[in-house]
Amino acid sequence: MPPSFDHDALFKRLLTAFFREFLALFAPELAAELSAEPLIFLDKESFSELLEPDRREADLVVQAQLGARAATLLIHLEHQAQRDAQLDRRMFRYFARLYDRYDTPIYPIALCSYPRPRRAVADRHQLHLPGSTVLDFHFRVIQLNRLDWRAFLQTNNPVAVALMARMQIAATERWRVKAAALRLLVGIGLTGAQRRLIAQFVELYLPLKGAEEQAFQAEVATFSTQEKEIVMEFETSWERKGRVKGRAEGRAEGRAEGRVKGRAEGQRLLIEQQLAHKFGPLPEEQTAQLARLRPAQLKALSVALLEFAQPAELRAWLEAHPAPPPSDPEVS
Repeated sequence: MPPSFDHDALFKRLLTAFFREFLALFAPELAAELSAEPLIFLDKESFSELLEPDRREADLVVQAQLGARAATLLIHLEHQAQRDAQLDRRMFRYFARLYDRYDTPIYPIALCSYPRPRRAVADRHQLHLPGSTVLDFHFRVIQLNRLDWRAFLQTNNPVAVALMARMQIAATERWRVKAAALRLLVGIGLTGAQRRLIAQFVELYLPLKGAEEQAFQAEVATFSTQEKEIVMEFETSWERKGRVKGRAEGRAEGRAEGRVKGRAEGQRLLIEQQLAHKFGPLPEEQTAQLARLRPAQLKALSVALLEFAQPAELRAWLEAHPAPPPSDPEVS
């Protein structure tokens, strides 16, 4: 996974799309009390000054209604892609600031998605003075690396299917988790776009190669016809085109180099497809720029585009990450 990989952006996209499902999975008692009123995701600009500068893109603050009580509350979800020894203190500070700003109950949740360390994260922040406990603040912690992916093999929750890719997985089981996640997608009523979002999440966190990929493909061969259709939907034309091109270039230039170029071509085609879906057909100049991006740049763009809302953001990204000139041997 490239160093520039934006975990927060990918998690935010998943959780925004399936926030009720996330609550049903990890805070079922709260989910059961929420009304059917639409959830309101507060614009980060409305609370960004309350957070630390490096966390402003990582948090979700969601306004919800409690059905039976006809009351409003805010759900603050903090995503942690890396361990932070000060998490408990920061969760309290954010709670206090949000509570003071909005004067409404706050439900705080910390979602820890890093693979290591696996020791339990503190779920409270306390302040003791002689003879008194001045503060005893609790928040909900979901620590994925302490959850066994096998416990979710019967789930119909799309968030569980996606997050299996970040749970406790033995090195020899990565291909099994990927196969199980794709198989579970068959039984969940999702739109094509929702299914692709989950499949992309799993693919990004569980890339396979060599013996892993062979074991995965052997498992897929045992799928039912319907299950295989899901995998085929996941392996869209951009991947197949890249694979075909890789084989052709492999014959002419050597298998390894051809496969690398084929994967890059497949990724470029996917990015073009995603951008065209967001903004319509791309200008020829941008298509040419994409064709010259290095593989590492393509990987970075594949995550960055998840947050693009306007064509101007794509233009700004391309200006900030200029493609090598056509004569550059890396892209020729």
